[in-house]
Amino acid sequence: MYTSGALILTNDGELVNKLTHPKNEIYKTYNVTVAGIVTEQDIENLKSGVEIDNSYITKPAKVKILKIDKEKNATFISISIIEGRNHIVKRLFESIGLLVDKLTRTHYDFLDLGNLKSGEYRVLSIKEVKKLYRN
Repeated sequence: MYTSGALILTNDGELVNKLTHPKNEIYKTYNVTVAGIVTEQDIENLKSGVEIDNSYITKPAKVKILKIDKEKNATFISISIIEGRNHIVKRLFESIGLLVDKLTRTHYDFLDLGNLKSGEYRVLSIKEVKKLYRN
């Protein structure tokens, strides 16, 4: 399973650090489809932070159930996190006993996919880059 959606490509190391270090609290938002029905307790656990890899407690996440499909035994969720660890969203849901079927990054801070389709890209404006530095 691969992540699709918004991605920022840059050779600006300072910007990369700004966007990825949790202390800067830059939210990445994902639409997630998980196998199974997510409970309110699962949502509360994710909102509070969960233990992953038997050693690390994640930062609190912003979580919202978008849809529950009981026929397909699937839940569609929006989750926003400030962490950027490898496969972090997948591991968040594994920690509460659920497997991710589909994962799409919809937002990177204030930037969103807009009308871009898979495989398309656009160049950020100078104004957008400056705003990323200010956040």
